Amino acid sequence: MSVVEKEAREAGQDFIRDIVRADLESGRHKSIVTRFPPEPNGYLHIGHAKSICLNFGIAEEFGGHCNLRFDDTNPTKEEQEYIDAIRRDVRWLGFDWGENLFYASDYFEKLYEWAEHLIRTGKAYVDDQSQEEMRATRGTLTEPGTNSPFRDRSVEENLDLFRRMRAGEFPNGARVLRAKIDMASGNINMRDPVLYRILHAEHPRTGKKWTIYPSYDFAHGQSDAIEGVTHSICTLEFEDHRPLYDWLIENLPVPSQPRQYEFARLNLTHTVLSKRVLTELVRGGHVAGWDDPRMPTLAGLRRRGVPPAAIREFVRRIGVAKANSTVDVGMFEFVIREHLNRTAQRRMAVLRPLKIVIENYPEGRCEEVEAVNHPEDPTAGTRHIRFCRELFIERDDFMENPPKKFFRLSPGTEVRLRYAYFITCREVVKDATGDVVELRCVYDPTTKGGNAPDGRKVKATLHWVSAMDSVPAEVRLYNPLFTQPDPDVANFATELNPNSLEVIADARLEPALARSKSNEPVQFERQGYFCPDPDSSPDRLVFNRTVGLRDTWAKVSAAG
Repeated sequence: MSVVEKEAREAGQDFIRDIVRADLESGRHKSIVTRFPPEPNGYLHIGHAKSICLNFGIAEEFGGHCNLRFDDTNPTKEEQEYIDAIRRDVRWLGFDWGENLFYASDYFEKLYEWAEHLIRTGKAYVDDQSQEEMRATRGTLTEPGTNSPFRDRSVEENLDLFRRMRAGEFPNGARVLRAKIDMASGNINMRDPVLYRILHAEHPRTGKKWTIYPSYDFAHGQSDAIEGVTHSICTLEFEDHRPLYDWLIENLPVPSQPRQYEFARLNLTHTVLSKRVLTELVRGGHVAGWDDPRMPTLAGLRRRGVPPAAIREFVRRIGVAKANSTVDVGMFEFVIREHLNRTAQRRMAVLRPLKIVIENYPEGRCEEVEAVNHPEDPTAGTRHIRFCRELFIERDDFMENPPKKFFRLSPGTEVRLRYAYFITCREVVKDATGDVVELRCVYDPTTKGGNAPDGRKVKATLHWVSAMDSVPAEVRLYNPLFTQPDPDVANFATELNPNSLEVIADARLEPALARSKSNEPVQFERQGYFCPDPDSSPDRLVFNRTVGLRDTWAKVSAAG
């Protein structure tokens, strides 16, 4: 059993699984078929991960299968780049569709035949009204719509016009095909919805074959029926579309009778999951691309170093509900941190270096100290780090005139260097502007390994790297992209966080990080979890912060 299959079986109870289980026990279905149906008009984000885990997870848990189907019905917004990215992200998240890869465009001919079927049975008509006229006659939530003046065209005229639409005789927007349902319906989606529109655009897969394209509502349910989907699981915004989904299934000669079920979508604080806004962030240059680590896309989370197992665990914990709610992004970061605490090896890195010289340590001498790779996992082994006369410590670990409860390094105080020795600061060296540039210290050679034989204690342990063989690196620190917990989608640019990215150009890392070929996240001791960025080169390491050791952003925001 794979890790993902095990997770699926341990997913617990929710109302969707209860429905699936009941359908199997009653004999309504002998096997389960679900589907994940993204539109290839952008990259997948963390909200999609919930749907992916639910659809693929249920299929694995109940011994069925899940289709990956691209609902590619709008060629003006769809690109092969998005198709490739979606396939890559689903696999990265831990799921495999096997041979069950489909496209709505696979069914264009069949969908067209069924559209003609609706015309022949008097349940669809060609409308010449403009979009503005249809919008004006659609009605409101409290007032019924008005019938189109073209609603009572004959079957023969509708068939002729629809076929000429397909032949490309009319310009974009000149005509549409509408279902003939009920313009007085309390559900606006049932007020003669559009089934086909004219669109002279080349499709990524069908080329210039078609000049009319089906609406999402028309293509979606019928694609489910063609594929034998048993449970069409979608988010709550499609709840009002379910009567139309059912009406089309009931009025077409489809080969199966799928049912639609809705669950609450994932919402996160300080995060926007609108694909339109994410597209604008990329195109407007507010971020460096779809895989910018500040983006909530799966590509961005992957580049940031978030493990797919942590995403799956987060989705499992938030569960599947019927009511929309917003999850604090801190919970997501907690799950990531919890996972990485168990799996990430430890390394030492100094982000803002301050040089120290140990005056009583022999010049030209270096020695190796042993460091553990993971304090809670003995099987992870150890590594050796060189300790020399000149070292770097974190600038924030020193204060010349410290407040009462500052226990790190200051003039006259003694601290422990992790895995190494006790040191005491004797002198502070400053430049012409008064900035501290170097500390002169002494060490106690009897404290090798970080313990004093006389039993004396120190109140602080500092991480460090050797000045001689540490490697330079650029480190990128990420904070939420938006300043507000509930960003205003309409005015998102006004709420972008100017401090969402901080670049540290002169960090110093222990050499093991340069030698490693792994892209897995590591813990920079006392700093957080970091992973190599694709921008790294042999001459210049670049690391991204995945998540801190604690939620410092929440404190900054509260104080701000």
